[in-house]
Amino acid sequence: MKLSIVATLYQSAAYVVEFYQRASVAARHIAGDDYEIILVNDGSPDNSLNMVAQVAESDSHLVVVDLSRNFGHHKAMMTGLAHARGQHVFLIDSDLEEEPEWLIGFAEQMARDKCDVVYGVQEQRKGGFFERWSGQVFYRVFRMLTGVDLPDNVVVARLMTRRYVDALLQHGESEVFMAGLWVITGFDQRPQKVKKRSTSKTT
Repeated sequence: MKLSIVATLYQSAAYVVEFYQRASVAARHIAGDDYEIILVNDGSPDNSLNMVAQVAESDSHLVVVDLSRNFGHHKAMMTGLAHARGQHVFLIDSDLEEEPEWLIGFAEQMARDKCDVVYGVQEQRKGGFFERWSGQVFYRVFRMLTGVDLPDNVVVARLMTRRYVDALLQHGESEVFMAGLWVITGFDQRPQKVKKRSTSKTT
């Protein structure tokens, strides 16, 4: 399989159908008919699961993984990656703040740079002064305490090769901090500037 798209669901009913539709268009642009979209239900309390289950009945590209409870975003992402079969895997949040169409630009950069990961970095961190300031402090303190060169303002969205995903899954951490694991897994990783959209999602 050429491509897997992986996303998680939590209170996603307001945008999951649009996400699925837009992700499907982007996937076909890159991989033709040889793709899958994996949606991991992280114990969502709304009807997200029922909505995607209905769609999956008519589209074999859609794979739904239903967790027994809410395990948290990072563990749900790792579960989705463990189910992904594609030679390339696009991980993204489903809330439409990160746009499914980024896949196309990420794939173009990966082909051009011949790298293992293309990841999104916000051109400017969202939020007010305090949120931006506290984000900067977090990244600086994290780098100082861990020695891990975590990029500033990194987002979830990233396109990864099969060998990188296989290496990432080998960590087997019980408490998952994805941004740290992304960095320490190594390989050739390249940033691409992105602009996150604002949505009216419930947090």
